[in-house]
Amino acid sequence: MAFHTHHVHLAVLWVLVIMISSGAKVSESARIFTIINNCKETIWPGVTPGGNFNGGGFELKQGQSMVFTAPVGWVGRIWGRTGCNFDKNGKGSCQTGACGSSLKCTASGKTPASLAEFTLAALDYYDVSLVDGFNLPILITPLHGSGNCSIAGCDGDLRTQCPSELAAKANGNVVACRSACDVFNTDEYCCRGVFGNPVTCQPTYYSKKFKSVCPTAYSYAYDDPTSIFTCSGTDYVVAFCSSRNQPVCTYHNNRLVCNESKGSKSSDERWWSLILASMLAVNYLYWTIS
Repeated sequence: MAFHTHHVHLAVLWVLVIMISSGAKVSESARIFTIINNCKETIWPGVTPGGNFNGGGFELKQGQSMVFTAPVGWVGRIWGRTGCNFDKNGKGSCQTGACGSSLKCTASGKTPASLAEFTLAALDYYDVSLVDGFNLPILITPLHGSGNCSIAGCDGDLRTQCPSELAAKANGNVVACRSACDVFNTDEYCCRGVFGNPVTCQPTYYSKKFKSVCPTAYSYAYDDPTSIFTCSGTDYVVAFCSSRNQPVCTYHNNRLVCNESKGSKSSDERWWSLILASMLAVNYLYWTIS
């Protein structure tokens, strides 16, 4: 019996429908966030909005991690608080990153603080911002996704290289590095007024200092080209005080998933290889059977 052309067309269409609908299912699923503390001190991550993240705040001792799930559509930020002291009712204070007097944050943290920012959609956008200052090294590593999916953030410690005029101190120690906008409050440093656009708002001495230590983090408001990244259908590891060369893992569908080695294929490369192989197979059937 002849294998008619319309059968081939239907087969190709069926393959594409399966592939595309499966891909959409991946990109529209909830994202798994693993938050890790690799610092030598206890930190208290804050998250807003924090309904899916233990109410917006929690303690992480050195080496500890916690896993959360956020739905597609979540737009939020994660940061670390340091030098905190909370009572049994979750009331207290922090040296950096405080969101009022509560362990569980309902508002953004006080500057200066390093921020991990996310917009979850069919295509996620994520970045680490130092526009409001720096208090901890923080990296965002996407796992199990497709697209650009670069590591964002900073594994250098600006506290040790902070210009003295920007240094925030506690007990004689530099605990954070303030932004030039926060310290000097000028239109040039704050990218406002006549400096409120990408043409007139240019890198300054201080933003260049930040960028030299943290090349894949926002150093000023219009630092977009090297600071914002995209990925589809991915999970995220948000790690404090980690190296970008340090392997990171999370649990996805009840199995351990780790960041791939440089020599391995990315998920999107394997995906399109599968589509191409399927179409070639159908095409081969057509020419050999018809």
